[in-house]
Amino acid sequence: MDLLAGTIAIRQTRVQLSYQTVVSTPKTQKGRRLVALDGGTCAVLSRLKERAQEECRRQGRSLEPGDVLFTTQTGAPLHPDRARLLFQRAAKQAGLPVIRLHDLRHTHATLALAAGIHPKIVSERLGHANIGITLDTYSHCLPALSEEAACRVAALVTPQ
Repeated sequence: MDLLAGTIAIRQTRVQLSYQTVVSTPKTQKGRRLVALDGGTCAVLSRLKERAQEECRRQGRSLEPGDVLFTTQTGAPLHPDRARLLFQRAAKQAGLPVIRLHDLRHTHATLALAAGIHPKIVSERLGHANIGITLDTYSHCLPALSEEAACRVAALVTPQ
């Protein structure tokens, strides 16, 4: 993470096989990417990083580049099942629908496309191997975008 630059480099993944968590690499070369972060996300990650640094100081060590920020109270990496349960609890407490963590990825992509973000940028942020995967996966949100596109183009060629 480079929180001053507002970016995070995706270089590895944590996947669950049975109940074991395994550190792996992204599935494709495009999966290894640099993703821009908004200021609010950087602020939250900065607070988490400060908390992790403080915990490391208490343990008499420094925060290392390979350390994770989402940990248990003992400093162990948070297991994906625990993260899922905490996420579901937070959603319920906020009065939001309970969805899978992975659905946040789909929500991000759908909202980005609906906001007019170019599909190539959305594809790069998601780490898709090519833009076709993004367009095929998220084509459900394109009909409304198509109507908006028709109106915008018409406004360009219709006399005011």
